[in-house]
Amino acid sequence: MKGEAGSQRRDEQPEQEGHIWGSMRRTAFILGSGLLLLVAFWNSVTWHLQRFWGASGYFWQAQWERLLFAFEGKEWILYILSITHVPLVFFWGLNGLLLVVDTTGKPSFISRYRIQPGTNEPVDPVKLRQSIRTVLMNQFLISLPVMVLLYPILKLWRDPCRRELPTFHWFLLELVVFTLIEEIMFYYSHRLLHHPKLYKKIHKKHHEWTAPIGVISLYAHPIEHLVSNMLPAVAGPLVMGSHLSSIVVWSSLALVITTISHCGYHLPFLPSPEFHDYHHLKFNQCYGVLGVLDHLHGTDTLFKQTKAYERHILLLGLTPLSESIPDSPKME
Repeated sequence: MKGEAGSQRRDEQPEQEGHIWGSMRRTAFILGSGLLLLVAFWNSVTWHLQRFWGASGYFWQAQWERLLFAFEGKEWILYILSITHVPLVFFWGLNGLLLVVDTTGKPSFISRYRIQPGTNEPVDPVKLRQSIRTVLMNQFLISLPVMVLLYPILKLWRDPCRRELPTFHWFLLELVVFTLIEEIMFYYSHRLLHHPKLYKKIHKKHHEWTAPIGVISLYAHPIEHLVSNMLPAVAGPLVMGSHLSSIVVWSSLALVITTISHCGYHLPFLPSPEFHDYHHLKFNQCYGVLGVLDHLHGTDTLFKQTKAYERHILLLGLTPLSESIPDSPKME
């Protein structure tokens, strides 16, 4: 019996190694193909975008210099006002619209795009008020101090309020670096929080919503909000010594993307939330944002066997994907 067990383990080991190498080869192929396409179209695309960026005669540079002149000697106030107010406007502006739909069910046609039909129609008001209180506490007691403390650290590396705005090409490079750093840090910190001991005490709070809505993207235990939400987001700007303009755009973009990922609707012309919505539904799949590390570690295998995976695309029409790619009929 021992010999058979040992033989079975030896047989399983090559299979596991083959699976890992196969995943790495597929990922390398995907990334390599994407890189070749990026190189092929880089000059053309960025040329057009660069023209748009500077089409108004350095308009943005002039506006930035006006702000610097107005806050001369008090650049730290400009930094704090910008880094707190602009991302908050984007977060609560988008979530305000989503909350109108979630609480009133109007306009009714949007319910056709709901990923989990029959849930949050309307959302539980008591549960919602509790979640909003937690989100506000996380923003003002954790996010705000972290972003304020980021200023003197950035000053040691490179002044975030320096006179020259970043070029468009440099800003694109920063976005790539920010995204990759956040993907790595978020995936592993998020997966660590699913360890039974940490999940029960910390991460379970976020998973109270098995059918998420936009505003609960920041509904989390304070430790989780700091470790898994804030640190992955600020690490990129720290590494790159970024300008305040880059940090503000990145922070606003990150909040918009995470809101869409949690919104519960697969809306036309917006990034697909199917991936993270499935994580809330099943708990042990789809830990990352981009999905590359999930592919490498095999933490999206069950997701890939579902209709949700087929619907995990950019919706370019008005017909809901739940109608064009319906769930398989349930066996009685």
